Amino acid sequence: QVQLVESGGGLVEAGGSLRLSCIASRRTFSFYAMGWFRQAPGKEREFVAASSRSGGNTYYADSVKGRFTISRENAKNTVYLQMNSLKPEDTAVYYCAADPVYSNSYINATPSYDYWGQGTQVTVST
Repeated sequence: QVQLVESGGGLVEAGGSLRLSCIASRRTFSFYAMGWFRQAPGKEREFVAASSRSGGNTYYADSVKGRFTISRENAKNTVYLQMNSLKPEDTAVYYCAADPVYSNSYINATPSYDYWGQGTQVTVST
């Protein structure tokens, strides 16, 4: 069982930046690929970014490529999502998730992830 706790969300103006953090409860954090997803009101949860176990491989949704950066510090059991050039359409609840299997073919698929945090709200104003 892995418990994940996100932080760092908030209200920011368009063009601004935020950094989300997600800390995991287990020392075996490095065994998990980690992902960030988001869900806007009335929409399905969608993939944002993911990192391989070591952080050597990263993956992004086209909508955030070039603006968001995922990184991780395995020694601190923490994964980050640096979000720059934020847009109103980035407004959503952001979730981190842990994938114990790691297949790069399915890294962007919600069912690949066994453990989820409670989410943190990001609101981007115009």
